[in-house]
Amino acid sequence: MNRSELREQIFELLFRVEFNSMEEMSEQAELFTSEEDKELSAQDAEYIKSKYEAIASKLPEIDEAINKETTGWDTGRMAKVDLTIIRLAIYEIKYDESVPTGVAINEAVELAKKYGQDGSPAFVNGVLAKFAQ
Repeated sequence: MNRSELREQIFELLFRVEFNSMEEMSEQAELFTSEEDKELSAQDAEYIKSKYEAIASKLPEIDEAINKETTGWDTGRMAKVDLTIIRLAIYEIKYDESVPTGVAINEAVELAKKYGQDGSPAFVNGVLAKFAQ
């Protein structure tokens, strides 16, 4: 898989955080990467799980940063899809030096176009612009 496809898989796994406890997420990660229709290589499955775990370990810090930078939009009010996309992108901006900030933002906007509502791409772009500075 290319990096965009891997990022999309990480997004889908990270989205499950909204519906499962953190204790259940290790099992969810195993189930997610072993689904037959995904046809993931062992290397891709390991990359997805390890990147998810890295993001999950930083979620409190990421959510705190989001709540600090957004006015009138805390993490509890955001659409779950938008929040998941923003969390993934902020992790890449703040903690993953292999992903340039512009790439993280562009990829997040593309995910928002695919999975979000009509206003999601602009909302995601606006929130992430505050972290690009």
